[in-house]
Amino acid sequence: MLMRTDPFRELDRLAQQLLGPGTWSRPSPMPMDAYREDDQYVVAFDIPGVTADAIDIDVERNMLTVKAERRPVTKADDVQMELSERPLGVFSRQIVLADTLDTEHIQADYDAGVLTLRIPITERAKPRKVSIGVGSGRKEISG
Repeated sequence: MLMRTDPFRELDRLAQQLLGPGTWSRPSPMPMDAYREDDQYVVAFDIPGVTADAIDIDVERNMLTVKAERRPVTKADDVQMELSERPLGVFSRQIVLADTLDTEHIQADYDAGVLTLRIPITERAKPRKVSIGVGSGRKEISG
């Protein structure tokens, strides 16, 4: 369903810390889990501190793209920031979906900083029994 290994993930994390927050043209990656549950695939993205209206989910053919933006919290003028470790900016993840998934019926839920997508498996991809027909005997071809 998706690419499992990313040898540059730790390097990307370090670069993101050095270069600052992600932008729409250079988003930061977001962590995710993906697993199969009954007749659907479930993909969960960690994006805490993001409001639901700041999440954008697109599907084009078999490419799923999730983008989210964590904006800075507005503070009063007399507040002095002592420590800021929570990353701000744009986060994004793209996943190539298999042809056996039904991209027309994706369900998305967002709760407690976790975006969960449920993608049903198409009927043609589900296992099924094939019945065997029994012939009526020998057939002769005359010509």
